[in-house]
Amino acid sequence: PIEVFTTRPDTIMGVSFIALSSEHEITKRKLPENKDLQLWIEEMSKVKSAEKDQALQEKKGFFLNEFAYHPVSKEKIPIWVANFVLSDYSDQASTDKGKLINSGQFDGLSFEDAFIRIQKFAEQNNFGRFEENYRLRNWGVSRQRSWGAPIPMMISENEDDNDAIPFSDLSDDELKAESIERNGKKYVKEKDTLDTFFESSWYYARYASFKSDKDILDDEANYWLPVDQYIGGIEHAILHLLYSRFFCKVLNELGYLDTREPFTNLLCQGMVLMDGAKMSKSKGNVVNPDDLIEEYGADSLRLFMMFAAPPEQSLEWSDSGIKGSFKFINKLWTMSQKHFSTVEHYEHTSEDSEMEKLYIKVNQTIKKVNDDFSRRFSFNTAISSVMEMINAIPDKFLDDNSSEDQKTLVNETLRIAISLLNPIIPHVTEQLWKDAGGHFLYNESWPVPNENFLESNEVDFIVQVNGKSRGKLIIDIEAGEDDVKSMSMKIENVAKYLEGKEIKKIIFVKGKLINFVV
Repeated sequence: PIEVFTTRPDTIMGVSFIALSSEHEITKRKLPENKDLQLWIEEMSKVKSAEKDQALQEKKGFFLNEFAYHPVSKEKIPIWVANFVLSDYSDQASTDKGKLINSGQFDGLSFEDAFIRIQKFAEQNNFGRFEENYRLRNWGVSRQRSWGAPIPMMISENEDDNDAIPFSDLSDDELKAESIERNGKKYVKEKDTLDTFFESSWYYARYASFKSDKDILDDEANYWLPVDQYIGGIEHAILHLLYSRFFCKVLNELGYLDTREPFTNLLCQGMVLMDGAKMSKSKGNVVNPDDLIEEYGADSLRLFMMFAAPPEQSLEWSDSGIKGSFKFINKLWTMSQKHFSTVEHYEHTSEDSEMEKLYIKVNQTIKKVNDDFSRRFSFNTAISSVMEMINAIPDKFLDDNSSEDQKTLVNETLRIAISLLNPIIPHVTEQLWKDAGGHFLYNESWPVPNENFLESNEVDFIVQVNGKSRGKLIIDIEAGEDDVKSMSMKIENVAKYLEGKEIKKIIFVKGKLINFVV
């Protein structure tokens, strides 16, 4: 019998193979007679066995040319040795072992129901049991380096003696000394220092207590904690955050903190990739930001990295992308230098439909960016919305012959754009604000939308021929089919595709599209 572990007993009927560790008794039994297996295990042993490395390394296996019988179906299941199965603990055994095909036995059931049913079935047929496993391990906190936080104890100079004195048992004079004598024994300060994770596991509390020079923490920590929003790299999502929570609970139980959880919300940033691989010095695929800042400016770099991908996803580096960001900033700069002043504010009273459409776009953009920034951290879509708003300014509003109202609305649009982009491109926006007569933009109030101008009666209406877009109308959202049909057929590009054709059917979706099937 081979004892296996799975976190998904509901897929047991679809198991395609069994993966064993290199330490398993069956593997060891095969070793003397199989040179290829010996070489394979030797190769795999060169990889560190730390759990982090196990998770990151490529999944590899060696077929033993042996089979096991499935306890229910009695089918033959091939047996492999795999580098992702640990001898002391098997995590995610089924999902990591390869392709699993669900037999359909539990189709239609929820995961919980299927789990309970297979658990009962396994117990009744004496081939399985439910078991809880915990991956708690001892944490070796000592590091061989001189610059870390000291391990607070004196240890016996005799290496065979495990005797130690904690700092709490030492006097002030003894703490200052490198060695002391007690009861005829010589003790020296521990030379190893603490792991960096040890120091970074409670900084959030200590930062809030920076004035405290006597105690580890003061009441400020309870005022500020828990942290409202934690933002960190995905590589810290396990160890650092695990230790931080552990330390917080310990500090809580010792009476130093009121809170048991250090962070209320978590956002894990993705990594920067080059040709699909993580940027790193060891791989030699790093782009030097100093060179890019010299050529395009820091704000172009910031804008590209914010715009290229949502913060939680990996970002693929692109030279053309930073050039595009540089081009947009130049466009904003040129328009603002000509059309922007901090003096005037716009109040919409005009009945001009184009002006109303742009003003509605401005308010919709403010609302969208506020939502993207504060609730969803979707910086890329926020930037995209501002770009769309600037592109929505009609060319005639930028002419020297435009009306005073149109000029003021363009000014308002640029004022909002500069304000909303300030967290993303602070250097450029602060300079534009100053050039336009303002003081410090970061002291200005954040834009708030005019709730009366968030919805338009007019919509962009798509005109299709045989399902392909051939034109666009800007019309009243309530426009009926006959009016839309009449206006659509007058569009030159649409008329071209209808000419000489029989219209077999018209598909009309109010407020969205019309499709001529010919």
